[in-house]
Amino acid sequence: MKTYQEMTQELEKLSVHNERLVEGLRSARAQIVQLKSDLERIGDPPNSYATFLARTEGTTVDVLHNGRRLRIATSAELDLDALEPGSELRLNESLAAVEAVPAQVTGTVVPVREALADSRVLVQVGPEDVRAFRRAGRIADLDLHPGDQVLVDGRAQMVLEQLETAEITDLVLEQVPDTSFEQIGGLADQIEAIRDAVELPFLQQDLYREYGLRPPKGVLLYGPPGCGKTMIAKAVAHELAVRSAQARGVSIEEALQRSFFLNVKGPELLNKYVGETERSIRLVFERAREHAESGHPVVVFFDEMESLFRTRGSGLSSDVETTIVPQLLAEIDGVESLENVIVIGASNREDMIDPAILRPGRLDVKIRVRRPDAVAARDILSLYLGPELPLRDDREQMLDETVSAIYADGPGTAYVRLEYTDGTAETLHFRDFVSGATLRNIVDRAKKAAVKDFLATGTPGLSTAHLLGAVRQELLENEDLPSGAHPDDWARISGRRGPRVQAVVALQAERRAQEGAS
Repeated sequence: MKTYQEMTQELEKLSVHNERLVEGLRSARAQIVQLKSDLERIGDPPNSYATFLARTEGTTVDVLHNGRRLRIATSAELDLDALEPGSELRLNESLAAVEAVPAQVTGTVVPVREALADSRVLVQVGPEDVRAFRRAGRIADLDLHPGDQVLVDGRAQMVLEQLETAEITDLVLEQVPDTSFEQIGGLADQIEAIRDAVELPFLQQDLYREYGLRPPKGVLLYGPPGCGKTMIAKAVAHELAVRSAQARGVSIEEALQRSFFLNVKGPELLNKYVGETERSIRLVFERAREHAESGHPVVVFFDEMESLFRTRGSGLSSDVETTIVPQLLAEIDGVESLENVIVIGASNREDMIDPAILRPGRLDVKIRVRRPDAVAARDILSLYLGPELPLRDDREQMLDETVSAIYADGPGTAYVRLEYTDGTAETLHFRDFVSGATLRNIVDRAKKAAVKDFLATGTPGLSTAHLLGAVRQELLENEDLPSGAHPDDWARISGRRGPRVQAVVALQAERRAQEGAS
């Protein structure tokens, strides 16, 4: 017989064992319930998604689901007022809309051909495939222009958003520069010529029509580098906007905002893929025509024009100009008029530009921007030595002495001797290679020297000695360049026309010997 104590211990063991069994059963039951829930969830039919198109009467909406247009019911929790075309909806197994989800951010990127008045957009989805797509709600009021890149949903036939790409935006500067003709010195004749060619036809359109005059379509500015061709083009755009404001009786600020200066960066416009450069040129002119529809002037400026429009068949490049040049000619002479659009080209190698571009009727006006003479150089230097600048000496005397040092006719400024094929020779001095950029660099050198002088001695102001020292530094810094230049390039560099250069003799050694003897 078991004692009472033994029976009590055995009962306690059985009780503990029973509790463990109960706990195991509870855990097993919870696992069974979870597995059952998982099986039921897995067995549910999948949810699908649809693109919201339009709201109908009541609580039904029109959606695009798997390529089919459906009219479906909506859940009571769904806010119908917040839906806009292009929104994504989650559908339950009964194809009822139960939730609005974030719109898709992926799709096909295509260019815009035209934005229609009824909120549709013509997009180029293929080489010969143009389609009309609806706008998504978030871009309903967005101005789309030809050439803009947009994200589209091909199945829903809807434009989702506009994409900012660097295709044309980075190649074209649309803002009108703040450069005016008053900031350009030494080019009075060229400024008058371009004003007659550009401003007069735009401001006196009635007189031109009365006399049967055709305004020029384009202007070519050519000449040595650094002489102000780009500055003139910028000033033309600025002055056109100002004159337009005065003629229309509007504020200058408003006119500057509505006028455009399309500064086309020629080398960056080139593309290795066939047809891409031509397409970019076409988009530039489409944008120019679109801006000009408001009646405000648009300037299309091609800097370094020879890089894009070389003479066809010259063999100097990969012959890409055989299609690029005709594209420009088609834009200038095309059926679509270039009203209120003026094309300005700048080049220091006008001999390399295709003659078809330079003929009358295209770039009608050709203005040569020459190197400044002594009078023009003094005018340019006076712009950089303004009255607000602290000076030690008399300003007029400083200008006279600096110009005399630059345009001195002596052995100390002899630069290079050119020997021609006809047996003649010519010595070119420093003055023969002076440009507006050179004069500005001289003044900048003098200003830096004045700053260093002030830090060392405490004496403020720019002196004549600073300017004359800057002239000498500019001459010495460029004295070794003639030895590395090809003889055939000297006629272009110096701006001279005549016999062919046979040999180039640098004169820096002779000048150094003379300075050492003195």
